[in-house]
Amino acid sequence: MAEDLVATTQVRVAAAQYPIEQPASWGEFRTKVERWVAEAAAGGAQLLLFPEYFSMEIAAIFGAEVAKSLPQSLAQMQRALADFLALFRDLAQAHHLHLCAGSFPVQLDDRYCNRSYFFWPNGHCEFQEKLQMTRFETETWGISRGQGLKVFVTEFGKVAINVCYDSEFPLFARYQVEQGADVILVPSCTDTLAGYYRVRIGCQARALENQCFVVQSPTVGDAAWSEAVDKNVGAAGVYTPVDYGFPANGLLARGELNKPQWVYADLNLAEIARVRSEGQVFNYRDWPAQHQFLPK
Repeated sequence: MAEDLVATTQVRVAAAQYPIEQPASWGEFRTKVERWVAEAAAGGAQLLLFPEYFSMEIAAIFGAEVAKSLPQSLAQMQRALADFLALFRDLAQAHHLHLCAGSFPVQLDDRYCNRSYFFWPNGHCEFQEKLQMTRFETETWGISRGQGLKVFVTEFGKVAINVCYDSEFPLFARYQVEQGADVILVPSCTDTLAGYYRVRIGCQARALENQCFVVQSPTVGDAAWSEAVDKNVGAAGVYTPVDYGFPANGLLARGELNKPQWVYADLNLAEIARVRSEGQVFNYRDWPAQHQFLPK
């Protein structure tokens, strides 16, 4: 096990609307992240979510020539990966948090993979790789699809990650909830309002059909210095089943569009079991029935 678990069904989550800025040094980036995590911890959060590719901010510390070149940015960022992991491991331990560190493009031999790292309060770390790649990732970035779907066991229940575009494909989340996940974390990075809504609609659909919680965290703000994350549009959100005991629109919390901030919500995972057994509808239970209507 990742840690000695003390069972509880209550957890306070915090999803970052993280502004892409231009740190001049590793120390400046570290101080910013430390400040963000300390703020969420002071707000009572126990589970923190950072956005997809927020780590691309690190490319700025290697100078303007590197930052404006995507290939150079990806290559040079590998020098910071060990420090990045150590930073989030230390913060998870110091604040006794479960922490999803958005995503980091990791070099694996001759290719890159978009990897989302998850940390426990004892410093243990695992990761979920992005499986479905956008056109920009494959055609411009040269990022390759990852492998495998994982579910992480925590003291408050099982958690899974769908990295951005993955949230738009229902079988990923379905597999994870069938393995026991009641919370799906979605770190995202979108450069248009339409892109943000695609991910948000995917998140809400996954929450509805699986009767689970889904938490989205986006990058925000403009970064003209970066080829990779020059435009960032979005709002963090926490989505729920649409049924008795939950918001009628399935929206538990949402941030102000494009404003840097934490968005908080209190989740009671016992309510997931309740709605699946006593709800107006049984989306989670009835999922397998749809297969009988499909052509053989």
